[in-house]
Amino acid sequence: MFIKDNTIQHADGFLNRTPIFQFLLLSSVFALWSAAAALNDVLITQFKSIFELSNFASALVQSAFYGAYFLVAIPASMVVKKTSYKLAILLGLALYIFGCLMFFPASHAGTYTMFLAAIFCIAIGLSFLETSCNTYSAMIGEPERATLRLNVSHTINAMGYIIGLLLGKHMIFQEGVDVGHMMATLTGPELAAFKDQVLQQTLEPYKWLVGVIATIAILIAVTEYPNCKAASDSKDDQPSFGETLSYLMGNARFFKGIATQFAYVGMQVAVWSFTIRLALELDHNMVEHDAANYLLYAFIMYFLGKLLANFLFTKTSQENVLMGYSAIGFICLMYVTFIPNFSAVWVAVGTSALFAPCWATIFASTLQSVDTRYTETAGGFVVMSIIGGAAIPVIQGLLADNIGLQSSFIVSALCFAVVFVYFMNEKKYKQRFNFVAAKA
Repeated sequence: MFIKDNTIQHADGFLNRTPIFQFLLLSSVFALWSAAAALNDVLITQFKSIFELSNFASALVQSAFYGAYFLVAIPASMVVKKTSYKLAILLGLALYIFGCLMFFPASHAGTYTMFLAAIFCIAIGLSFLETSCNTYSAMIGEPERATLRLNVSHTINAMGYIIGLLLGKHMIFQEGVDVGHMMATLTGPELAAFKDQVLQQTLEPYKWLVGVIATIAILIAVTEYPNCKAASDSKDDQPSFGETLSYLMGNARFFKGIATQFAYVGMQVAVWSFTIRLALELDHNMVEHDAANYLLYAFIMYFLGKLLANFLFTKTSQENVLMGYSAIGFICLMYVTFIPNFSAVWVAVGTSALFAPCWATIFASTLQSVDTRYTETAGGFVVMSIIGGAAIPVIQGLLADNIGLQSSFIVSALCFAVVFVYFMNEKKYKQRFNFVAAKA
């Protein structure tokens, strides 16, 4: 290995310190999967026009993407358990590259189903990455800084959303061109040629991604990483999958965390999936290229919200921060639901700042409810909850087709209420735990 690891590992799998280079390289992977997710939001708008889809049908992009997480997260956690975090990450990067390359035959086939298959394949790789990287980021250092490390990693994740959207905006959308309007003016061979041209443009960002992913994979391959597994994991008495499942099934706090992550991911994906559509609906003179700016602003707000949350975590408890964020977020999404003018778009944009600390903090809080012997599998179950990103947007899309796009945002507002209740209960639990510990 060209870059060595000099940390000392404790029996619980945590380290005496955080290896900075390894941690930053690991955190760069977080930007890779957020870039792919941001491109999905662009593809939804593009596919809706090209394939003339309903809001419900276009939301199937997210179902294909996040459905793969649900199917693969536990197998990915088994790979981590049987091998190492590093090997699981490298496997995920290889699958990510393969999925990107699938866009080439998909663009030539010109069918929605082929694109969904390519997106599904990318998401299989990303499931390996999220299952391994989220847990690894929490473990790769001192235990008391696990939540902080995850939030730092997810700050870099926020940058990936911005980069992914910029790639999509400038490489997929054509400036000044309303795809739906253009298609309405064309017929026969001209229409077919225009559709083919637009679909070919979807390849461009994925060409760049392949190069970046390959570079990061090589750097990780030549870098020595700590094991970060509890001591029992290397012995014959490590818990079986059945024992682990039995333990997790009996852990009420763990399942509340899973349910909350399901609601949060679904809300985030739904709001971002329909932000461009919301701008187009509330301003009929706007084209897709310009409407994408509002999603870019949303990702910038997400990044700034991360920075603010990281600061607030040094001043008060994570429960207080998340209760405040989610309460304000609920009010904002109710505004988006019921105020029928363009200000709703700006409020939706601002709400993204309030999404910022949710995933990492829910993830870390959920893992803290689990014995470290079961960490890898527990992390896989938390990643499975990303299936919320497949379910909630489809529900919101179905409502949008029936009661209107703005009114459908009530679904996302209710999801933010779930996040508030979870952290309120976590705060009460820790207060009771500290009270009992103090009496003892």
